[in-house]
Amino acid sequence: MTTTASRAYLSPSLVLLALDWADGEQRNDFLGFAIKRTPGFLDFKTKNRAASSWLPNRLGFNGPPAAGQPDFPTDEAPVQKFMWWDARLEGLTPADSIQYDIFAVTGAPGALQLEPGSQSSITVQLPDHVELGIGTWFNRAVMSSQAFSRMVNAMNLQGATPSEAEALTLRQWLANGMEKPVPDLVANAKSIAGAIYHLTDDLWIVPAFESVMSKTKVALVYDSHQAKDKKTKKLLPGPNDDAIATLSKVTFHPRDKTNIMHNKFLVDGVKLSTASAVPERLTCGSANYTTEGLTSQANLVHTFESPQLADLYLERFRFIKDNPSLKASGTANTGWSKTVSVGDAGIRAFYSPEKAGANSASMETIVQAVHGATSSVVFCLFTPTDQDLRDACFAVGDAGKMMFGIVNHIAQSEPSAEPTSTGKIPADKLAALEIYHRSRTSKDVIGAEFFNAKALPVGFDLEINLFPGEHPPPYPPVIIHHKFIVIDAETESPTIYTGSANMSGNSVYKNDENLLEIKGSPRLARLYLAEFMRLYEHYRARAQFIAFKQSGRAPAAAGFALTPDRRWATAHYTPGTLQFRSRTRLLNID
Repeated sequence: MTTTASRAYLSPSLVLLALDWADGEQRNDFLGFAIKRTPGFLDFKTKNRAASSWLPNRLGFNGPPAAGQPDFPTDEAPVQKFMWWDARLEGLTPADSIQYDIFAVTGAPGALQLEPGSQSSITVQLPDHVELGIGTWFNRAVMSSQAFSRMVNAMNLQGATPSEAEALTLRQWLANGMEKPVPDLVANAKSIAGAIYHLTDDLWIVPAFESVMSKTKVALVYDSHQAKDKKTKKLLPGPNDDAIATLSKVTFHPRDKTNIMHNKFLVDGVKLSTASAVPERLTCGSANYTTEGLTSQANLVHTFESPQLADLYLERFRFIKDNPSLKASGTANTGWSKTVSVGDAGIRAFYSPEKAGANSASMETIVQAVHGATSSVVFCLFTPTDQDLRDACFAVGDAGKMMFGIVNHIAQSEPSAEPTSTGKIPADKLAALEIYHRSRTSKDVIGAEFFNAKALPVGFDLEINLFPGEHPPPYPPVIIHHKFIVIDAETESPTIYTGSANMSGNSVYKNDENLLEIKGSPRLARLYLAEFMRLYEHYRARAQFIAFKQSGRAPAAAGFALTPDRRWATAHYTPGTLQFRSRTRLLNID
């Protein structure tokens, strides 16, 4: 009898567990894993914490629970996967130890057994948001999750408009701490220079600037494009107009010579108007400085305690603040920066646009790195259109390596980047998610129609990314706004590409963008992988639920129920299959 094996991938608010049981290869009655956590879950209503709790499973042997009923505990409905994640960590901190006891479950439905001798335990501590000079924040974003539903129900907000205080509580939960790094930098900065695409968040970021603008020098480049009214042809108000009016003592530099000024970064430094500036800190990422960008669109924010890296971004600010032409911007592109050491990571920066007509130095570097993957690639991208990059990612899966991906709609032609009068990007098709499982042909698609309340089929759960009390927008909302690729995340030599760029033709040749290459930080790559798998598993489950409801078949016949025997695991124990590769790689078994 062997014990179960496990490996943890950690983020500040998430634990991803890779699982295995060697005996499962021979046991026809192997039904999955049961996982008990100590300490247990926090009750949203009573605020009491259970001593221990079984991690939940949405599926049982007869399908999902009845409407309004809780998920099944895994000692009654075992996990029939070789990875599982735990995000019910409210109230736990990096100082707290979390123990997971993992059991192999055998027997038959109605007569389950936690296999004697199979139990193993793993104890973890959550990482801090800031470690070794690098801060990392991923928001939760997913409003269709069971956890968000529990919060809404506990606050008795079903169908109701939340109060200002209740709305703030919900927004903070969705932001998952990501509302803090930008205001913290602003509050403590000696001076600030940066570039922002849209600055509309009036909960945290605009008030943060407002509170310091009388004592702190602030200069911001902003995207100054304005849309025209289709009928009158008159210019509509710009999305940043309100913030510019409010922040009267901030120096704003309009930028309209590129297709869009899509950067979102801030540098904290000294005497930023002089050549002798000594920058100290940097914040950047995929999140726009909007309430939606911080809360309801899946995004990330990094901070770096690195004068050298901050100085690279300061130089970029100085270049674009005078609004050089697109041609001049491309001609001035100098490629990847020197490598800067920050903590355990070696980091290079790249700034678009590149010279029109030239081969893309940024994309070619990423494509080569993807092709050089030794074991895995995961990608989480908003509207990528670079064909070479997509082909490279799919080639990894075709070669039998581990490949997973989430794409917020691969556009046949790139969407318009002109903001509307509300500051939003027209997105009539951008809500469609494509979820890739190990190969280019194995995928689920959640089409835009499932994010439209008016087209909701009878009996479906609402699949729209809609904040309580808000009316459905005239177009599907952006769901996944990330722009990252992680190569060999489960190894000791990973590579991360992340930033503001959508990895498309526009982002390469027509936009102001920033892109980071991060090497040599296994802890950071595993954090990215854990957060990616949270989104992947959630949206894959939603896609499977849609397919199940559309089929009209019984749960078991539609593949939406646990199997009563070992069939669920067969491919995972069969050498040469993509499932076998994923099982062994996540545990780092060669």
